[in-house]
Order: sequence, then C-alpha cells, then structure tokens
Amino acid sequence: MLRLRLLTWDVKDTLLRLRQPVGQSYAAAARAQGLQVQPEALGRSFREAYGAQSRRFPNYGHGQGLSSRQWWLDVVKQSFRLSGVQDEAALTKLAEKLYRDYCSPSNWEVLPGAAETLSRCRQLGFRMGVVSNFDSRLEAILSQCNLRHHFQFVLTSEAAGFAKPDGRIFEQALRLGGARPEQAAHIGDDYSRDYRAARAAGMHSFLLRAAGHGEAPEVPPEHVLPTLSHLLARIEKE
Repeated sequence: MLRLRLLTWDVKDTLLRLRQPVGQSYAAAARAQGLQVQPEALGRSFREAYGAQSRRFPNYGHGQGLSSRQWWLDVVKQSFRLSGVQDEAALTKLAEKLYRDYCSPSNWEVLPGAAETLSRCRQLGFRMGVVSNFDSRLEAILSQCNLRHHFQFVLTSEAAGFAKPDGRIFEQALRLGGARPEQAAHIGDDYSRDYRAARAAGMHSFLLRAAGHGEAPEVPPEHVLPTLSHLLARIEKE
C-alpha cells in the first residue's frame, strides 16, 4: 500500500464536467438576445478562438498584462465574430453574461462517484488539494458545486504562474500540502498534463480513463481508473 499523505486533483473532466457543449451554451445565450447562431458553428469557432488565444497569451495571459477575465471576454467575442456576429455592443453583452454563467453550477455537473470518493478520502485522513489549469473562478465554481470543503488548497495555473505539465505547479502544491513528492499522488484525466507530469515531479499518479476512451500510452493498468470509485482500491494495491 502506498504511504500517501497528500492527494492532488485535476478538476475539469476529473471532478466536474460541462453540462452541455460550449457551442450549445453560447447559442442559447445568443438566442436570449435575439441572435440566431448555429451551435455547431459556435463550437468550431470557440475551438479556433481558444486555441489562438492560448498560443498568443498562454495561461490566461499571466505576466503579459492581461487579466484572465479579459482573456476570456476576448475568446468569447472572437468565437461569435468567427460565427458571423459583428455587433460589438451585442458581443460585449454576450461575453459578460457567459463569463458569469460559467461560474455557475448551471453549467457544471459533478462527475459520478466524485463527491463520494472525495468524502471517503477525507475520512481516511488524506490531505487534499486541487492542481488545475484554470482561472480565478475555480474557487467559486467548486464552492457552488459543493466540493470546495474537501480541499486544503485550490491551486490554479493562474495563481501559480505555471500551467501543467510544468513541474513547478506541482512543486507549489507539495509545499502547500506539506508533503514530499513520494508521499503524494495526483489524479487527473490527461496523460501528459496530469499522469506523466506528476510522475516527472516525483509524485505518484493515477489516470482517469473511462472504458471506450482508448488506451493510454505507457500507463500500467494498475494506474488507470475506469471511474473515481476505483481510486482507493488502486492505492491499497500499490
């Protein structure tokens, strides 16, 4: 059995997921303002705008004079522009509304088994923290989804100044959690940013990979979690 003191967690698609695709949420917000935009087109435009903004201003523009709020407002506006909306007043209104909406549990749902697994881990005495490539809204999102109380700390890439897979965000998490790397394990759904990056920092790690999502490269089966409910059994077997 692993002698662990600290468990760190990714959030998006590990503990929480979007209730519906971004394109659908954006199209619904547009309809409420009398604008008709196809969800599929918005979904494609969002991926293009998000990718371009991430390349130009990595990690929400940290250190480049851009707040994460402005970073996201620009992404939303550009998503609609690419889908044919050119009314700047409407774009500003939509961007402000969607920025607020994505801080609400109406857009997020807790993954099956997440709350129960977190409760059990806390009962067993593990220290727990979040390590997520996310912006400053994450604390509020976790609170509104009734998960924040499980964690001693919430470390976002925006606050850390580094995004996974950069090992420095895990080093900060270890300091916050008061643990050495060999006393800690990270749980996430991304092979490079979660599983491999945590191991490169000297930690243990487990990859959440639902059945049917393909095989993860170079991951022993005992490190793969078909569901979060498998975590404690995996820890005991290590």
